[in-house]
This record gives sequence, C-alpha cells and structure tokens, in this order.
Amino acid sequence: MNLTILGAGNIGGALGQKWAAAGHTITFGVRDPNSPKTQAALAKVNAPTLPIPEAIRTGEVILFSIPWAAVPETVAANTPALSGKILIDATNNFAGPIINNLAALQTIPHAAIFRAFNSLGWEHFDAPNRGGVQTDHFYTGPDGDTRQTMHQLIAEVGVRPIWVGDHDRIQIVDNLGALWVTLAFQRGWARGITLKLVEK
Repeated sequence: MNLTILGAGNIGGALGQKWAAAGHTITFGVRDPNSPKTQAALAKVNAPTLPIPEAIRTGEVILFSIPWAAVPETVAANTPALSGKILIDATNNFAGPIINNLAALQTIPHAAIFRAFNSLGWEHFDAPNRGGVQTDHFYTGPDGDTRQTMHQLIAEVGVRPIWVGDHDRIQIVDNLGALWVTLAFQRGWARGITLKLVEK
C-alpha cells in the first residue's frame, strides 16, 4: 500500500521504518524537509519527503503524527484529497479536555478514521518486545474491511492489535495514553513501561 506519514518525528519515523520493512511504499509529508527530526527519520527510511498537500495525494492511508493543534488546519486545507481514505489519528493533547482529533477528521467525507499509535511512547513501536513480552496496542475505529487493513498495519509494527470498538469507545484508548504518560512522566516509571492484556 501507499502510506503517507504526516510528520517525521519519533512516531512517524518509527512507524515508517516498520511499514517500509513490511513492503509498503512510504511518503513523508513535512513542512521542513531539512529539519533534524526529518533527517533522522530519513536516515532509517528510504522515502521521499513532499509538502503535506502533495504527500496526502499519494497515500491510500494517511497517518497524522503532526502536532495536535495543526490537524484542524491541515484537514481544512486538504479535505477533498483526504476524502475516502483511511486516516489514522496518532495525535495527543494531554493538556486539554479533548485528547484526540476525531472532531476535525470526521468532517472529511467517506473517510475511515482510526485512533491508534497514541497511547505508547515511540520506543514501543521501534522495539515492541520488552523482556520477551510483546506489547499490546489498543485502537478504535469502524468495523469492516478497513479495520482489517488497520489491524494488519498495527501487527506489521510488531505490537499485538486489540480492537476496543468504534469511536464511542475512543475515550478508553485516550485514557490508556493518559495513563502511560502519567506513569512515565509524573510517577517516576521509565518510558519502557508498556501495556499488556493478560488472558487466563
């Protein structure tokens, strides 16, 4: 598949590397191709960088890993090109009452929107096994064929995909992200802490 990653920071770079290794064609949509973060991502992934509007046009799946506040403006400027595509919201606003960007993305016609890659630090996508234990990754979005695609994309990163439900359950995934951030940054746990659903 042709995957467009908006933003080439830690999350975008880690996912781009895994998806490229799985055989997908990766394009980064960035504002500054010469920024240190973009250059660090390109050192791991042999992929072109394009201005965001051009990059969106190339992708079947669009990952939003740009700053949370930049998403509504990006959506408003590129709605026709985003229409009908699979859109992944990996952005977070832990300082505010609404953590996700679902409201902005739902203005796009015929898009399949998923909430994923937001509840763990990038290290867990770069190295998904911790002490021999596979990290679990929880996500929301519509059921059907597009969910199977999303499930595959998560699995290709190396984490175990766990579907929580449609977006009436999005707060569960957001709260898992808030829990991870609270433990890692406010309670003295290392960023290596992960989430695991244990089945008895």
